[in-house]
Amino acid sequence: MIWEPLKLSLLVVSIATVIITSAGTALGLLLAKGRFHGRELLASLLTLPLVLPPTVTGYYLIVLLGRHGLLGQYIYELTGWTVAFTWQAAVITATVLALPLMVLSARAAIESVDPQYEIASYTLGKGRLVTFFRITLPLARRGLLAGIVLSFTRALGEFGATFMLAGNIPGKTQTMPLAIYEAVVSGEDRRAQALALILTAVSVGAVYLTNKLSRSQSYG
Repeated sequence: MIWEPLKLSLLVVSIATVIITSAGTALGLLLAKGRFHGRELLASLLTLPLVLPPTVTGYYLIVLLGRHGLLGQYIYELTGWTVAFTWQAAVITATVLALPLMVLSARAAIESVDPQYEIASYTLGKGRLVTFFRITLPLARRGLLAGIVLSFTRALGEFGATFMLAGNIPGKTQTMPLAIYEAVVSGEDRRAQALALILTAVSVGAVYLTNKLSRSQSYG
């Protein structure tokens, strides 16, 4: 009963991190380089899950994606499938709650890149896409890596919104934080301790590896 929540958590967090990395970097680039009305309003909306209680975010996700939700009802009518109480719901909540960290990190990292390097690339005939991948992205990599690891650990520890949208179904939607909660409530202290230590070890390992990779790249 210890390894099932861990395997599910790693599956959920791995998928969520891929989504967060790509979407967060794109949104960070948009906010850093884009010049359009409502940019700061968009930034505020994207970072809202950081300041809202997770249960409030979970409630909004239910309103949006629940079986009778604004989008969920159409998904159910078309497919007969509902997002709620599935492991995919855990992926969604982890992504929504952790995405703001990646957006903030990506924006800060990209804004810290000296624009003179990008201008030099443009004068050499390189387009925006090539310049981003060859100049901006490598120069911003340390900030992006920090955003990825922060998002990973935040997604790994997500509890409130996951509990509301995905539920706490052992073997189906029960992630590590939910399993720890259940163990504490049921008085299984040893199981709670084991789960907490494993979760801590995974988080520390992720931070350590990212810091090591970041430092090795800075000397490369």
